Amino acid sequence: MSQATVTSRAIPTVATSSSALRTLFSFPNPVNEVSARLVAGGVVLMSLSTIAFNLHWATIVIAYGFVARVLTGPSLSPLGQLVTRVITPRLSIAERPVAGPPKRFAQAIGVLFSVSALILTGLGYWGAAELVLACLALAAFLESALGLCLGCKAFAVLMKIGVVPPEVCERCNNIWATS
Repeated sequence: MSQATVTSRAIPTVATSSSALRTLFSFPNPVNEVSARLVAGGVVLMSLSTIAFNLHWATIVIAYGFVARVLTGPSLSPLGQLVTRVITPRLSIAERPVAGPPKRFAQAIGVLFSVSALILTGLGYWGAAELVLACLALAAFLESALGLCLGCKAFAVLMKIGVVPPEVCERCNNIWATS
């Protein structure tokens, strides 16, 4: 085998790996609103269980889930995988596509809350961590039960005042009616 053949075969492998990483570290757009609300319901259950049963270790799981969903959508999130591959397909509810960027922003706010709870837990401030988890559970409940995505509303305000440029989310021009 010539050197040129070896080199030409190595380049697609690197490109394929780069493409695979780019695909892995992406967020879906659009997002299925049904799955998003089910994931939020899972966050409610995990957060309230963590508080009710003093499961300090579970703050790691919650924080990991949010970080994974911000970076990769449902790809590296166990809860995201459970919802998108097992639960949602078994429901007879039509897919409801919504803009992805506001949902990603909402997940990023979840990262702030869940990582804050994790840090507070690690520092021994469990009461403060419980309060942060309760706030996270409330926001997730609003999304899950009522379809009210607080992070999406904040994203819309940031777009309206020009902090988030319009090209970040073309579908978001009328986000007040869709999120």
